[in-house]
Amino acid sequence: MPSSTSFSLVSKCMIFPDRKSDIKTLKLSVSDIPMLSCQYIQKGVLLTSPPYPFDDLVAFLKQSLSTALSHFPPLAGRLTTDPDGHLHITCNDAGVDFLVVKSPNLLVQNVLPPGTDVPDCVKGFFTFDRTLSYSGHSKPLVAVQVTELADGVFIGCSVNHAVTDGTSLWHFFNTFAEITKGALKISTTPDFCRDTVFNSQAVLKFPPGGPTVTFAADEPLRERILHFSREAILKLKYKANYGCLLTKQTNSELLGKICNDSWKSVNVETNGKVRNKNDEISSFQSLCAHLWRSVTRARKLEPTKTTTFRMAVNCRHRLDPKLNPYYFGNAIQSIPTYAEAGELLAKDLSWAADLLHRNVVAHDDGTVRRGIADWEMQPRLFPLGNADGASITMGSSPRFPMYNNDFGWGRPLAVRSGRANKFDGKISAFPGREGDGGVDLEVVLAPETMSAVENDPEFMQYVSEMV
Repeated sequence: MPSSTSFSLVSKCMIFPDRKSDIKTLKLSVSDIPMLSCQYIQKGVLLTSPPYPFDDLVAFLKQSLSTALSHFPPLAGRLTTDPDGHLHITCNDAGVDFLVVKSPNLLVQNVLPPGTDVPDCVKGFFTFDRTLSYSGHSKPLVAVQVTELADGVFIGCSVNHAVTDGTSLWHFFNTFAEITKGALKISTTPDFCRDTVFNSQAVLKFPPGGPTVTFAADEPLRERILHFSREAILKLKYKANYGCLLTKQTNSELLGKICNDSWKSVNVETNGKVRNKNDEISSFQSLCAHLWRSVTRARKLEPTKTTTFRMAVNCRHRLDPKLNPYYFGNAIQSIPTYAEAGELLAKDLSWAADLLHRNVVAHDDGTVRRGIADWEMQPRLFPLGNADGASITMGSSPRFPMYNNDFGWGRPLAVRSGRANKFDGKISAFPGREGDGGVDLEVVLAPETMSAVENDPEFMQYVSEMV
């Protein structure tokens, strides 16, 4: 890392959609409103230098962003609260921020140092740092920052979390990239329908000035990217599904049967009988259970202390009838799974994985609707954080098409996030760059907890790389 990493703001302007919005307003839903106390999502991609001058890239990005906004007009709007207390996105074409920044001493290898923490320079790739989503009443709902490095480019996007979840964010990011690459027609169109179960007349009242962040934003933290190969994850899946069974088959034979695609459920043959896919613990649930046990062990909690593993789930396909997969906005709910620390560590991986699995499978149409009804009875903000020191919150998804963001000269070298919404126990799952089922976990922990995890051989034996 250069002794002094400097970021110089070259320019800042507003980008407007290249055609006027035909949508007047979108009402914030039961899934949107709780996110108003969350900070803007900050996600971006690291790329090699383009095969043409950087100034030309800036011009291309400005034009393609303008076009992308015309397909996503709410992102160019602002939040408004009507006299009855209902919140809306006013699609008034007010525009988004676009910043050009240079860091001539920073190399790609400085951004991706092997075997160490995520460097602080990554935070410099994003704007709207620590900005709450409620601020969208006066601030743009999106800010794009393009940073020129000595040998690369970082394109960072900060998006209001009350306006999009991860699914919608990456849909917009992918569209932005494909237009820059030269697409004349976008691959998939967002669905702005608000005639859904998430639409509600319930009102959440805010104090003057709006909400405050729900977690300690200045606590000391360490952040690492841990890579799990497809093979390592399939071993965990085998262990979770068959940990209590004796078999004469070799691991490799079983791994071949378990999954040809580590993120899709398949029927698994056990002693001549085919198990239903809903009985099978998934690769991701197995990986989550592995992490949950290691972090709990590292925290040295009292045996009777209740630990929580909280997973954000996409509800689009869980509802009946299903929402459009490209429904724009938040369509997520949080699934908490509880266990006493002592029991979690005394039992094996399969026990923890089964707890997570049962909760995820049970989160069906009825569960989603009950969650909505519960919120309507008591409207509240999402309590992001780790107040009891015994929680883990898993966000993002290895299913998100993060590495599809080819702006015209190749896939990203890496995906990174900013400072936003990070606290002890916040984990984000990214797909591995190879696209073969590997996963990168962005792990944020208290320093002493991170050190203990790094020195946990039971956990680290499955980590392929610490990038």
